[in-house]
Amino acid sequence: MISIIAYNLKIAFESIIQNKLRAVLTSLGIIFGVSSVIAMLAIGQGAQEEILEKMKLLGTNNIIIKPIEQKEKKEEPEKENKEEAKEKEKLKSRYSPGLTLNDANSILAVVPQVAKVSPEVMLDVLAIRQGLKREVKLVGVNPDYFTINQFEFTEGGNFNDFAFNNSTSVCIIGYGVRTKLFLAINPIGQMIKCGNNWFKVVGVLKEKNISKENIQNLGIRNYNNDVYIPITTMMMRFGMRNTISRSNLRGGTFYSGGGAIVDIIDRGETPIANQLDRIVVMLKDNTQIKTIAEIINRMLFRKHNQNRDFEIIVPEQLLEQEKKTREIFNIVLGAIASISLIVGGIGIMNIMLASVLERTKEIGVRRAVGAKRRDILLQFLIEAVTLSFSGGIIGIFLGFALSLGIQEITGIKTIISAYSILLSFAVSISVGLIFGITPARRASLQDPIELLRYE
Repeated sequence: MISIIAYNLKIAFESIIQNKLRAVLTSLGIIFGVSSVIAMLAIGQGAQEEILEKMKLLGTNNIIIKPIEQKEKKEEPEKENKEEAKEKEKLKSRYSPGLTLNDANSILAVVPQVAKVSPEVMLDVLAIRQGLKREVKLVGVNPDYFTINQFEFTEGGNFNDFAFNNSTSVCIIGYGVRTKLFLAINPIGQMIKCGNNWFKVVGVLKEKNISKENIQNLGIRNYNNDVYIPITTMMMRFGMRNTISRSNLRGGTFYSGGGAIVDIIDRGETPIANQLDRIVVMLKDNTQIKTIAEIINRMLFRKHNQNRDFEIIVPEQLLEQEKKTREIFNIVLGAIASISLIVGGIGIMNIMLASVLERTKEIGVRRAVGAKRRDILLQFLIEAVTLSFSGGIIGIFLGFALSLGIQEITGIKTIISAYSILLSFAVSISVGLIFGITPARRASLQDPIELLRYE
């Protein structure tokens, strides 16, 4: 049997070599179809890995709350209502304190499905140590921040309750800050200057691999270049937002080991300023994330005197939308691949039918000297599969180039796996078998006497 297959393969290759142009034109559909399959699978695999990476970065159980800067409307009210509308907006805004620690505290206290809350305040500063400098993001956080964002420590550890409650000058640095400012030195216990304040390093975070695309698309930053300090220290040392004073801090309720968040809002008339740059809410599970997001939205809307000066982002919904977009893209590519393969298969069937007609005498002679119908069937079937398989090999190389081109031009991540290559081989062979069976059967079922009589 092996010798028969080898002989038929030899005949198939000879036929393809003798009709090179015809073979290439016939294989074009298979080439484009297989290359589309490779690209489709590469995009799908890349999308899956990207979504998993983004899930780790954003957290599927998280809800993000950000302040919205109030902007004046371009359209002015009518003259007779101008002063009234202006006064109304002024009065309305006066009683919205913006995004505050009180909001974070209320969310944790009121919504039972909330596990942890992390308020954040950020400031761009220059970090200095013994002449070495680096621009960093100074971030005021509570100890839950590192759990919510799935950070790991390589050296040292998290803030303790004493450091947080007493606004001590301690910090945790990202991996990029550690490599730039400390080189081979152990940073734990060392001092760095951020702005005009000195901080003692108590922890170093493990490096996070964050692509430029994720930084742009997800609105996140490079956490490796961050320096983290207790949020109480941030507000005490840097006087953020002009809403917190030393007396407010002394009189407030601070973070405790039980998980309460500091409530240090000025009790008088609060100026229009956001205390916080962000609040990240971690839920116990994500089964009701949309409902809980809506509850938080309504609660903050009431607390802010019906001012829409904040936005709520649900990362899971963003990832779902992106996943749907990628799926649509894959469906389009799949449709293109299917059409190309069908066209290629029809081309193979047509060329094989023409080949059967051209080689009528050859088939008759083979049957006359003892070849069975099975041998003729196998001959033309192997030739069809060989033609399809050759197109598949070219298609795989074109698929590699297409995948790399898509990644380079669009920025969409593509991953070519062994599975996609094996599947492409299987697809090309299947097309040859499916569309080659009809010409092969027609050749094998013809009467040898009629074949020898054919002119």
